Amino acid sequence: MTHKVELVIDKDCPNVAAAREQLSKVFATIGEVPVWTEWDREADGAPSYVKQYGSPTILVDEQDIDGQGSESDSNCCRVYTNADGRFQGVPTVEKIVAALQGSNGSGRS
Repeated sequence: MTHKVELVIDKDCPNVAAAREQLSKVFATIGEVPVWTEWDREADGAPSYVKQYGSPTILVDEQDIDGQGSESDSNCCRVYTNADGRFQGVPTVEKIVAALQGSNGSGRS
């Protein structure tokens, strides 16, 4: 399974370290070497499509793993819901694994 995985961040986002940790757990879970591209939304070289997401956002093959569209062109925090419906600053390992396996968890592939 080869996918393009990207982590979209704002450098001052308090959830970046936790997002990196989740990605590392995901790759360990699926038995692959952890490889992803990291984009600072404000960096000159960041592609235009990443600048429209809040931080942290994880994209698989340029698609948001949570099935959400882009937010806006301004800095904003990103929140996710866990299995209990509570908000948290990073997506669950299960949601990221589902995206890598071809399902975003919402019934759409």
